[in-house]
Amino acid sequence: MSPAIFIDKDGTLIRDVPYNVDPQLLEFTPGAVSFLNVMKKAGYRLILVSNQPGIAMGLFSETAFTDYIRHMNQLLSPGLDSIYYCAHARPGSDGSFHCDCRKPLPGLLLRAAFEQKISLPHSWMIGDILDDVEAGNRAGCQTILLNNGGETEWLPGPMRLPDFTVKRFEEAENIILKNKI
Repeated sequence: MSPAIFIDKDGTLIRDVPYNVDPQLLEFTPGAVSFLNVMKKAGYRLILVSNQPGIAMGLFSETAFTDYIRHMNQLLSPGLDSIYYCAHARPGSDGSFHCDCRKPLPGLLLRAAFEQKISLPHSWMIGDILDDVEAGNRAGCQTILLNNGGETEWLPGPMRLPDFTVKRFEEAENIILKNKI
């Protein structure tokens, strides 16, 4: 079983531009690309996990999103190993059904772990909001909150406590390498 770095897209891997699928507006967050390179060399699989309610709300098509992700992944070297996304809106906001893949639920991580034989206790979830942390905790990963201003609600709860909170990817890199099991 392999360890993985599960990483959120908007606000974590790339600058958050709400509902963006325009490749011209894509900008990686400071330190993200270097972080992924170091994690790949350390033996981690790189897996993007992202809520994409814009698809369900009709703000962009699934094809436009996957084209955008393909472009983003081409800019990375090495690229991401896998991409998992939830195309559902928040329950009730558009009449959509309740799913288990929308973070803070752990469905994306659990599916990736099953399909790719990932060891969740040896893996990390990194995100910029507590929903990301909660998804990682529920899946049994170690968690890091990239506290870069993305979290605005700060809703408390035992599953929403990150194992570590950092301001920069370099700090996350040091923590992960120091705590590699």
